[in-house]
Amino acid sequence: MLNTEHETAFEQSLKSNDTEERIDIWFYRPIGFRIAQVCARIGITPNAVTIISIFFGVAAGVLFYYQDLRINGIGMLLLVFANSLDSADGQLARMTDNKSRFGRILDGFAGDFWFASIHIALCLRLMEQGWGAWIWIFGVLAGVAHVFQSAMADYYRNVHLYFIKGASGSELDNSQDLNAEFVQLSWRKDTFQKFVLNGYLGYTRMQENLSPKLQRLLQLVKTHFPKVMPMQLVHDFRAKNKPLMKYTNIVQFNTRVIFLFLWLFIDQVWLYFVFDIMVLTPILMYMVQRQERVSSFFVDAIERGDTYGQDL
Repeated sequence: MLNTEHETAFEQSLKSNDTEERIDIWFYRPIGFRIAQVCARIGITPNAVTIISIFFGVAAGVLFYYQDLRINGIGMLLLVFANSLDSADGQLARMTDNKSRFGRILDGFAGDFWFASIHIALCLRLMEQGWGAWIWIFGVLAGVAHVFQSAMADYYRNVHLYFIKGASGSELDNSQDLNAEFVQLSWRKDTFQKFVLNGYLGYTRMQENLSPKLQRLLQLVKTHFPKVMPMQLVHDFRAKNKPLMKYTNIVQFNTRVIFLFLWLFIDQVWLYFVFDIMVLTPILMYMVQRQERVSSFFVDAIERGDTYGQDL
């Protein structure tokens, strides 16, 4: 009975089986769940866990500068622990119902801090090995590519959750609502909040600009089904969109870190930048193109009214 209750609590701490990666389910989420349980008992908030993860992730990046595999190994362990904390903060937020937009924004920035540290350390390491200052160009390009990859993967996951769980089960935002909130804030009275929201607004606009057909679909869904989506639409969207989730996982943490560890082991860290630009970026482009085709299919179906017309 206790084991069943534990499994139920663990499953409830997850976003969705559709959007969870196998490595996360088997490794990071169980560790994160244990950490979240401890934090819930002693009163540590999800945002505090996120901030702690930033220190471990940045420290890991610093250790990747050294051309000593033992030190790099410690960095690998720190990065794994940082990602376990990153898992724990979301699980803790769901377990304690302590979810907030600021927490989501902070959680996204945490990964950016980790990988900014990693990119800087790898560039300095390569320069120490005799590479020219031009390696920073590749470091920056890989960093920009990483931002786009993470942004779109996170966005598509939230869209998927929006369709299968509704607005309450998703963290999907839109620039129109965010801008209305931004205008209401004062730079003098709400300086920090406005600064953070301004950055998040730009981030959200970037996601929307890369997914025009998806924006049209979301607009149609909100117009025609303002209260609840037809179950047939939910079923059909899940069936067509679920295969896309494996690509959102590929361009996220686990794949890039597995290869990062490989490049560190063979001391060819320049390959990390090549992998990010030449392998993960084409996957991102394919992912965007495929999602737009899925969205276009449902846009056409809803506009024709022949598939979901009885619900219009």
